[in-house]
Amino acid sequence: MSDFILAPSILSADFARLGDELEALAKGGAAYVHLDVMDGRFVPNISFGVPVIASLKQEAKRRGIDIVFDVHLMIHDHECYVKDFVHAGGDVVTFHYETCKDDADVLRTVDLIRRRGAKAGLAINPSTSVDALVKFADKIDMALIMSVNPGFGGQGFIESALDKARTLRKHAPTLDIQMDGGINLSNYKTVIEAGANVVVVGSAIFKHDDVESETKKYISFI
Repeated sequence: MSDFILAPSILSADFARLGDELEALAKGGAAYVHLDVMDGRFVPNISFGVPVIASLKQEAKRRGIDIVFDVHLMIHDHECYVKDFVHAGGDVVTFHYETCKDDADVLRTVDLIRRRGAKAGLAINPSTSVDALVKFADKIDMALIMSVNPGFGGQGFIESALDKARTLRKHAPTLDIQMDGGINLSNYKTVIEAGANVVVVGSAIFKHDDVESETKKYISFI
């Protein structure tokens, strides 16, 4: 398990100023940037894809920004796109258990991501049992517990995600456990205490004009 990591989601950022927003996150102390890829099929919204991530990665290099690109694939047919998202700059690529046909599909995708040179994450929706993550805990680099129904930013936190984190942490004491959705300064500490060490925060940071200062507030909790 890594140290506690803040992974702000740029889904709530100003897309006309992504380079500046990314730099503000890095200056604020964020180690990861969370990139939500949505296809309009697995979730009812469409966000961005390979070209945006590749461009943002190049902009990060140009500005000397050292931050991990944490790519969250909320898409069907994930195996078809793993190579492209890693090539675009994904350092961690997470796919959903619900999009897999069977256990063999999960393991095949994990292997594909790792062979391309990225870390592999497995995500579950709020309606999916944490048993799905427990089963693969020793095969993945990160588990993602969704604490909202995926597809939109700014939703309310689903409390049952905390019990999932506690359960998974008991089974996997060294695994990176990420939680995503509805997290803000009022529940951030509770999420960490439940066992998550990689925490996604989106609209709670980007709704403020000073993204750098708001990011630092979360870092001070760690």
